[in-house]
Amino acid sequence: MAEFLLVLIAAVVVGAIGFGVSLLITGDDPGIEGHEPDGRAVPLPSSRPLVEGDVSQLRFDTVVRGYRMAQVDTALRRAGYDIGYKEELIHVLEAEIKALREGRTEDADALRDAREAAVSGAGGSAAAASDSVEAAEPAPKRAADEEPAKEQNGWEISADDSFGQPSPVVK
Repeated sequence: MAEFLLVLIAAVVVGAIGFGVSLLITGDDPGIEGHEPDGRAVPLPSSRPLVEGDVSQLRFDTVVRGYRMAQVDTALRRAGYDIGYKEELIHVLEAEIKALREGRTEDADALRDAREAAVSGAGGSAAAASDSVEAAEPAPKRAADEEPAKEQNGWEISADDSFGQPSPVVK
């Protein structure tokens, strides 16, 4: 009886190996079927600057080992680009404000023109917002506007500004 089981197991193994080899040679094996993901990927928008909601709505396709790395890499590159763009825009705004405070209106005008050209090229909605801000009435002067604080950090924001009050960079 033991010999019969041994011969039967050997025959099954040889048959399985023969079947597998014949499938590989003929190419009739359809392979593993594609897995339908639970949810669809929601990429970052490419036609406008990113906002906070874009990052919270971002979704990736899932695979066996996690997320699709190509989608993650693309999203990280896009977010890095957008952060860098906004950082450069902040530097231009700070330089424009510094030029205005020092009385260099020509430099400030050149920086403003460059900023408006960059913003209108990036989406246009920010240019409309800056036009509406310029058309608004100027804010009344506060005591903090008249006397600059002695202590300042690297961004030239006074250390005594309280939370909720606009900083000198915004003024």
